[in-house]
Amino acid sequence: MSYILAITNQKGGVGKTTTAVNLAASLAHMGLRVLLVDLDPQGNATMGSGVDKRDQDKTVYHVLLRQADAADVTQASPRGGYDILPANRDLAGAEVELVGISQRETRLKEALRDVADHYDFVLIDCPPALNMLTVNALTAAVAVLIPMQCEYFALEGLSDLVNTIKKVKAKLNTRIEIEGLLRVMFDPRNTLAQQVSDQLKRHFGAKVYDTVIPRNVRLAEAPSHGLAALAYDRGSKGAQAYLLLAEEFVARRATQEKR
Repeated sequence: MSYILAITNQKGGVGKTTTAVNLAASLAHMGLRVLLVDLDPQGNATMGSGVDKRDQDKTVYHVLLRQADAADVTQASPRGGYDILPANRDLAGAEVELVGISQRETRLKEALRDVADHYDFVLIDCPPALNMLTVNALTAAVAVLIPMQCEYFALEGLSDLVNTIKKVKAKLNTRIEIEGLLRVMFDPRNTLAQQVSDQLKRHFGAKVYDTVIPRNVRLAEAPSHGLAALAYDRGSKGAQAYLLLAEEFVARRATQEKR
């Protein structure tokens, strides 16, 4: 059975899509079968996976509206080693079109049911908002990974997200848990970053990943080439950090499954 992970943070520009793409590529590099679901109308995970969002006749939008099957829309990332369920600006219309539909919160969960068992991990890249698309992701997922910059306003946003996850757990998905918090774009020379990092560890304990993703120019450059950092510059600090994250992530899963 696959492990479905939503990667989300309602704050934009926190490395959410960077984490989705690079974790997918790193897990695939370890020999695992990975599906990345792009649930953001910006389609950045799609482009970052080497798939041109402008050329897609069918996307996750059509899957959510039951106009296409996930298996038929899914395609291979050319150099990522994983599969991608692409998105483009059409997905922005799904928010409105789902409003009048019954069981609209479970559309993604139902769509993934037919394909999830073909993968070890399904990663969902969520939009930077707590909207119906994000609720669909949280309803489909077993767990949530939260990328965070270590800055003051990130803590405020985290509180809102945790409350949303609690509501989804109470009403829509009793299985969902916070898998972990990932510190991204981290600069150890920044005193505030260190203070926020310490606060996270005090409050969330073992939920905070040991792996820290540094600020790295290669991570910023790679998406413009349609590549994960691993394919763009394997030796870069960013690529190596995500490989370490993948190893930590898999090790955590193995430990949890033994319990």
